[in-house]
Amino acid sequence: MEKNRIQRYVESLERTIQNNYHYLKVTIEEFQYMCRLITPEKKVPREIIINIRNINKEIQDRLAEIKAIQQLLQSKYRQYYRRNFLRDKEIIKFESIAKYYYSKFEYTLMQIEAMKKLRERELLPKVDQQRKSFQWFSSKENQVTFIKNMRILMELDYEPIPEVVGLEKREMAKERSLTLFLFKGDSYSLDKLQSQIQLREHDIIERYGRDELRGVITHLRKIDSLTVEKMFQHFIESSGLKKLKCLLLPIYSKKDLEADILYLIKKNLQEMKEGEVKTLSI
Repeated sequence: MEKNRIQRYVESLERTIQNNYHYLKVTIEEFQYMCRLITPEKKVPREIIINIRNINKEIQDRLAEIKAIQQLLQSKYRQYYRRNFLRDKEIIKFESIAKYYYSKFEYTLMQIEAMKKLRERELLPKVDQQRKSFQWFSSKENQVTFIKNMRILMELDYEPIPEVVGLEKREMAKERSLTLFLFKGDSYSLDKLQSQIQLREHDIIERYGRDELRGVITHLRKIDSLTVEKMFQHFIESSGLKKLKCLLLPIYSKKDLEADILYLIKKNLQEMKEGEVKTLSI
C-alpha cells in the first residue's frame, strides 16, 4: 500500500517535469524569435522588451522546478524513478539556448543605450550653437515667437502633393524671409522711436537695453533689402531721429544665423555715423 502511494507521488512529479518540458519546447522557439528582433539598428518597442523579460523569467522558473524535482527523485525516490536521458539532454539544451539569447538581448539593449547617449552628445554642441545663434531677444517670450516664425517661414512641412503644386509651394517658400533690425543711440530717441513705430501682427520689437532697440520683420513675399533700407531711412528722417544708427540683417535661411552676428553688429555699429541706415550682408 505504501509502495503504491509513493509510486503515485513519483508519477505526479514526473508529470510536472513532462509538462514543463513541453512548455520549454514550444516557448524556446518563440523566445529565440523575439530576441532576434532586437537589433541596434531598430527602434525597440517597450512592450517587446517587457515580454522578453517575462518569458525569460518563466523559463528560468520552469528550469529551476525541473532541477529541484530531479534532485528529489534521484536522492530519495531513485528506485521508483526511471530517468529519461534524452529528455534531460534536451532540457539542458533549452537552458543553454535561453541563456545565450537572453544575454545577447541584454547586451544589445546596452548597445542601443550607448548609441543613444553618443548621439545625444554629438547633437548637444549643434543644439547649443543654434541656441547661441538665435538669441536675438532677451525676452524669452519674444525669443520663442522668433524661433516659431523661423520654423513656419523656412521649415514648412509639406504633405505629398502633385509635383507642379509642390514646385509652386517651394518657390513661394523661397520668397519668404525675415529682417532683423537694430537701433542704437540715446535713450530719449529710442523712447520716442518705440512710441511711434508701428509693426504688423507677426513682427516683434523689444527694448534690448538703455541704448538699444531690437526687432524682426517678417516678409511673406519677395522683397528687396534696399526697399526695406529706404523704408527705415524714411522713418528715421521723418521722425526727427537722426541721432540713431540703424542696422538691418536680412535672413533667408537658418544658415544666415550661424555666423558670428554679434561680432559683425558691434564692428559695423562702430563704423557707422548717426542717422545712417545700413544693411549688413551675412
